[in-house]
Amino acid sequence: MTDAREREDARRRVMVTGYGAVTPLGHSVDETWTAMLAGRSGIDTVDAIDVTDLGVRIGGQVRGFTPSRYMPPMVSRRADPYAQYALAAALEACEHAGLVVDDRLAPRVAVIIGSGYGPVGSIYRAANTLRDKGPRAISPFTQVTTAMDSAAGEISMRLGTQGPSRAQSTACASGADAVGAGMRMISNGEADIVLAGGADACVTAVDLAGSGNARALSKRNDDPTAACRPFDVHRDGFVMSEGAAVMVLEAAEVADRRGATALAELTGYGASSDAHHWTAPHPEGRGACLAVEAALRDAGITGADVDYINAHGTGTLLNDAIETAVLHKVLGDRVTRIPVSSTKSMTGHMIGAAGAVELVASIQVLRTGDVPPTINCDEPIDPDINFVPHRTQHHERIRIALSNSFGFGGHNAALVVRAV
Repeated sequence: MTDAREREDARRRVMVTGYGAVTPLGHSVDETWTAMLAGRSGIDTVDAIDVTDLGVRIGGQVRGFTPSRYMPPMVSRRADPYAQYALAAALEACEHAGLVVDDRLAPRVAVIIGSGYGPVGSIYRAANTLRDKGPRAISPFTQVTTAMDSAAGEISMRLGTQGPSRAQSTACASGADAVGAGMRMISNGEADIVLAGGADACVTAVDLAGSGNARALSKRNDDPTAACRPFDVHRDGFVMSEGAAVMVLEAAEVADRRGATALAELTGYGASSDAHHWTAPHPEGRGACLAVEAALRDAGITGADVDYINAHGTGTLLNDAIETAVLHKVLGDRVTRIPVSSTKSMTGHMIGAAGAVELVASIQVLRTGDVPPTINCDEPIDPDINFVPHRTQHHERIRIALSNSFGFGGHNAALVVRAV
């Protein structure tokens, strides 16, 4: 504990004071959280694109999203859906935090948005337009809207932030890494406030075909809501999904000065690389272990202090088995005495948005004691672990949560949050 106190003296504490989300379960944190607690799946047959010839025809779509609620037509016309979702989530986060970026705050407010795929829909459309109609039909905004940093740019321009704004891309760990990077900026004094999170809108024919051909996706086309089965013996792959989550991170003293309410304290972040394979995790989970251990060490705690885990839990054969082994190794017998759930069972895998959405869920667990379920976990691969199968559980005194994000390319990230 001495080391933890020394770290607290050396760096600023980082609070989460607001968050927003757009997911297949709803267009806000409240809608998403209510659906999670009800164990409702947001996965269905994809209808926004033609999937007739695809081997995988299911996904987690954001349905009924109305851009005009969040942005003027000139923005929605140029912005890719992933950037639209990110902007909507950022606006909700600021409203939740009571944050207005004025001239005094602006130079010390940063934006970091993670994405695994970026504005892929806009890229595909631009390529098709060039092929079908020629170069004169290409919009002059194309070089902006097809860039990975377009979500961060839209948020910065809308809110008037003047601190650094940037993109973070580390596959499925992108959202978690963006939050971790924001935490570092504040704790090191580079910014006072950071809007950090992740976004992706990759339920496209190209991405469904590619990930399907890689045998990474579930093929339960006839039973979409049962397709994502984290930690279940009969799992057969993840489900491609889309959405966004953004949170307001603030130095504790800045939040106090604003009179903002802290929802949780972000205390630990760890990241690593497997250096092993593009799509398969390291067979011994070395990179994942490094990330989780680094996050715990950064938070000044051990595995014995963790009260809840929001697992990466994709529903793929390799990930779930290896993550289970990693949790046993790092947390010891503690992992058999605490709830471990995968909210991807309901949202699907939102790629770059996943880590951010799952951190929001983790904070909600800290605030309420309600732990969302891992639906479809009919036959757990490890009967000694409480994967919170099927139904929400209430647990008293959950003070510390760990959220894991492990991605293609061997990218690993872990975040630790503490109740306030």
